[in-house]
Amino acid sequence: MRHLLDIADLDRNDIERICERARSFAEIGGREIKKVPTLRGRTVVSLFLEASTRTSSSFELAAKRLSADVISLKATGSSLDKGESLRDTISTLTAYGAEAIILRHPQAGAARLVAEWAEAAVINAGDGKHQHPTQALLDVHTLQNRLGSLEGRSIWIVGDVLHSRVARSNIGAFLTMGASVTVCGPPTLLPRGIEALGCRVESSLDGLGEADVVYALRIQNERMVDAALVPSLREYIDGYQITPRRLGPRQLVMHPGPVNRGVELASELVGAPNSLIAAQVASGLVVRMAVLYEVLTRAGGLSAVPEPTPPRSTTPTTVRSLTPASPIGDPA
Repeated sequence: MRHLLDIADLDRNDIERICERARSFAEIGGREIKKVPTLRGRTVVSLFLEASTRTSSSFELAAKRLSADVISLKATGSSLDKGESLRDTISTLTAYGAEAIILRHPQAGAARLVAEWAEAAVINAGDGKHQHPTQALLDVHTLQNRLGSLEGRSIWIVGDVLHSRVARSNIGAFLTMGASVTVCGPPTLLPRGIEALGCRVESSLDGLGEADVVYALRIQNERMVDAALVPSLREYIDGYQITPRRLGPRQLVMHPGPVNRGVELASELVGAPNSLIAAQVASGLVVRMAVLYEVLTRAGGLSAVPEPTPPRSTTPTTVRSLTPASPIGDPA
């Protein structure tokens, strides 16, 4: 795997391999010394031009756990803030010997463009409303750890689908793994033509009882150019908030974060026994370790996971997609 730009770049075997590799890396977190020399001497750049907590911190920690050298940049405080072009920034980072660039950018298609410019492997950490492939991978990993196979499972994605790169990536990943996917939300927050990705569309929660997994999305106010997309927050909460009374005890709850408690999700569900939100965060670290391993060791063969070097401590221990140039859901 040269780059990871879109979940459609991966088939079912690829996803299974990454999740299996993530499980092998999970053991490292229980050690006294939480590092292996797998990527020693490799340089990884983390370039986040949009706000992030979970994705940026887990990628940085993942690279460090694998012993890579890490350069972290944000738009604020870098030469991008002074007017330098993205291409010139990429050229500078390439001159430092960067072998992997983890990019978050507000524009759809930015990661694919950087992949054309850079010699380094490029990992898309979110490009506008288009894709967030590592979120989809960590969500598959989380569900496999809880449910085993996703084959035949029903997953509902509820909320602001229009502005959600997570929804687009997860639809692809869940379908590839054999689940059925329903997207649900106010008609104004459902992209036109979303059915083309292979999901079902609902505008009410009447059928929510069929879901094995309910995946809530936040309203992305920062991407809304038209506030009238939601008549009022009260109406949205009445119609689409996921609450205990709307769920059965067997139904699992997920959310990509950050959670707007009391809006898309009732506050008491965040830490409930059927919530996988904390597990998603934990999965993010090991899945991103696996992705970094995948893109940076492709030349050495990827059929087996190298045995992590023991620490010195004595303590035991194929889904259709749309082009980035016109991601589905962009307002006409």
